[in-house]
Amino acid sequence: MKNTATLSLRRISLFFLLFTGVLYTHAQNQVIPLWNTIPDEIKASNYKEKEESKDGKVQSTSLVSVPTLTAFFPAVTKPNQTAVVILPGGGYSHLAIDKEGTKIAEWFNTLGIPAFVLKYRLPSDLIMKNKNVGPLQDAQEAIRYVRQNAAKWNINSNKIGIMGFSAGGHLASTLSTHYDDKVYESAFKVSARPDFSVLIYPVISMENEITHKGSQINLLGESPSQELIDSFSNEKKVNAKTPPAFLIHATDDTVVIPENSINYYLALKKNGVSAEMHIYEKGGHGFGLGTNDTSKFWPKQLENWLKANQLN
Repeated sequence: MKNTATLSLRRISLFFLLFTGVLYTHAQNQVIPLWNTIPDEIKASNYKEKEESKDGKVQSTSLVSVPTLTAFFPAVTKPNQTAVVILPGGGYSHLAIDKEGTKIAEWFNTLGIPAFVLKYRLPSDLIMKNKNVGPLQDAQEAIRYVRQNAAKWNINSNKIGIMGFSAGGHLASTLSTHYDDKVYESAFKVSARPDFSVLIYPVISMENEITHKGSQINLLGESPSQELIDSFSNEKKVNAKTPPAFLIHATDDTVVIPENSINYYLALKKNGVSAEMHIYEKGGHGFGLGTNDTSKFWPKQLENWLKANQLN
């Protein structure tokens, strides 16, 4: 009788663990539609999102027309926690959603930090009235959404950062310098200003001499005016209210040259904004979390920076 009761108890316990495990998995990868009504949307029935997968896992996606936030929560959440919204790169033509999204969010979770991967709309005249600001609309709304729901997720509404890789770094720095631009009507009355930014081999400038040409063309068009170039050259838009930044680049990056990070850092310094920058000897472009060369050390240095700034 005792053995039967013990066995039943074990079965109940196992069922409970399996059940809560399923719940935990869903919480860990909660996909949240960003908009009820997408601003300035143009309906295009033939414009279908295209995913590229490997071993059943989405690596990259393009032709995004319906933006989402995917929430990743650590196993144990603390009160008043920092959170970060992550913007994958891809030259404003696709999103490296695994290497510069999912894997980064999972890494933040190991630090106890909730993370949100934004699948943002890529600039296209086919689905938006003004492709220059379509991605910025999504980035502003993502910060507002997380801030609006901060209490529900045990997040400190004054510790919500933005992180971007490559062209995602351009969008992150655009948000950091254009967070007050009124590019749509939000239902939320909270600020879109990030409290800090993490910029990994970012495109910063749209100036012909140092920009990533593919990102420039995709965002601004083939022959942008100097006014448009200036507006989205974010090193020119830094002021004293720009969020503190942590910047990473490699000297041997020939795709997005390190002058992008250097010029942004100098602008932050000139305006009295706290900043830390690491320029590695080797790493090239697109190294993600870093597995080779000197660039592999940046995650630990970011962790130290977060701690030094009371963000973790």
